[in-house]
Amino acid sequence: MKEISYPIKESFYSIQGEGHYYGIAAYFIRFEGCNIKCHWCDTKESWKIKREDFISIHRIIANINNYQVKTVIITGGEPAMWNLSPLIKKLKKKGYRVHIETSGAYPIKEKYMDWITISPKKTKLPLQENYKKVNELKIVISNDNDFLFAEEQATYIKSTNCFLFLQPEWGNIFSILPKIISYIKKNPKWRISLQIHKMLKIP
Repeated sequence: MKEISYPIKESFYSIQGEGHYYGIAAYFIRFEGCNIKCHWCDTKESWKIKREDFISIHRIIANINNYQVKTVIITGGEPAMWNLSPLIKKLKKKGYRVHIETSGAYPIKEKYMDWITISPKKTKLPLQENYKKVNELKIVISNDNDFLFAEEQATYIKSTNCFLFLQPEWGNIFSILPKIISYIKKNPKWRISLQIHKMLKIP
């Protein structure tokens, strides 16, 4: 039987630069494929699926084993487009902590996940069922209207254990960051998420 494989744009060992777990060492697996295609996306090169980029689960695990890592972060693109269960089961069996970063627009089998970050997109909203599973809601802010979108998205979060983050869009950071700081002061349920890895130029 042919082994399951996935289209992987890149995988690398680095530092998580944003959100609740910023600052930790983690191994990143960036999936190819995304039909949401946000205009401000900083990984547009991951949208296209290339046949030659498919990698077997065995090879993915072997690459991770080269590093002293405890946390594996699955990102994209939009990783939830794919059936991740076979990969995540293998990762959990190996003892890794598994995080996923997704738009929430596709089903998430949360029993295999240790941490779920949903970053909703206006053009393809999260499935209602996923709001019940999220550990971290992260809204990218690029203009004033995005604050209204953030508040709307927060109304769907019922868990008091979910962290709410506002993250400035990187290409607009200097104009929007002061507004985010002011907004959080007035609405302290939110936290700020900065892309520290970009600021420090961490590869």
